[in-house]
Amino acid sequence: MASCDVILVETPKKPLLEIEKSLTKTYRKDIFRPFVQAINEYELVEPGDKIAVAISGGKDSLILAKLFQELKKHNKIPFELVFLSMDPGFLPVNLELLEENCRYLNIPLEIRESSIFDVLGKIAKDQPCYMCARMRRGFLYKAATDMGCNKLALGHHFDDVIETTLLNIFYNGTFKTMVPKIQAENFDHIELIRPLMFVKEKDIIRWTKYSGIQSMNCGCTVAAEKTSSKRKEIKKLIENLSHDYPKIGETIFSSATNVNLEAILGYQQGEKKVHFNELYAERRKKK
Repeated sequence: MASCDVILVETPKKPLLEIEKSLTKTYRKDIFRPFVQAINEYELVEPGDKIAVAISGGKDSLILAKLFQELKKHNKIPFELVFLSMDPGFLPVNLELLEENCRYLNIPLEIRESSIFDVLGKIAKDQPCYMCARMRRGFLYKAATDMGCNKLALGHHFDDVIETTLLNIFYNGTFKTMVPKIQAENFDHIELIRPLMFVKEKDIIRWTKYSGIQSMNCGCTVAAEKTSSKRKEIKKLIENLSHDYPKIGETIFSSATNVNLEAILGYQQGEKKVHFNELYAERRKKK
């Protein structure tokens, strides 16, 4: 699921119509346009799709839901939407906030219960976040399949992409990033899509504060409000670098679209690893 940090707001909620109009008016350039750009460039929405929008209750998933509703109003491509949330064992206060926000924003949410938090407390109490993400994803794939959907939309945004890229380089020794769409493992008929790939987190926060919406935190009863310390370190690093290099985020993102296959030491495709010597031998043959 997408991150769902608490967004504290001091302004009262705007009327729903004003919130909806803001996405295609006030925030058209920074939010709606890059949302549509990602959909068009990566062919994320196709005629006849039935898309399950995953709602965690955080700022990213809430804006994703509203963007899809606006897209359906203005787009000529016929597609269906459902809004799906998993209750992994939320505390009542978090579940109430999720339901209230969706009622106010006119998001017809279907909530399905699971016991993921209980399971994590037993098998992954020390490092629950990674296991939680995998278990949530599998649960949502299954639920989306049961609802007749062929796509599951998650709220990962621009900052998630660049942070994941650096996390893999620094801590996993791989060059790997988030991709705009991927075929689900173990669910042949479901495709995961990420339509917020070009939308920056700071703009999502601006819209949330403007709207007066109090988005929830991840609601985890195992890790409380903690997130990956490594991700926090990367986020801080990018923030510091951007003081001297304002476009550092765009540069990191662009690197994943400009991989020079003539200047790499090797690559992995599935289980197969290809060494530089093999690449070099292939190049010599072509000459």
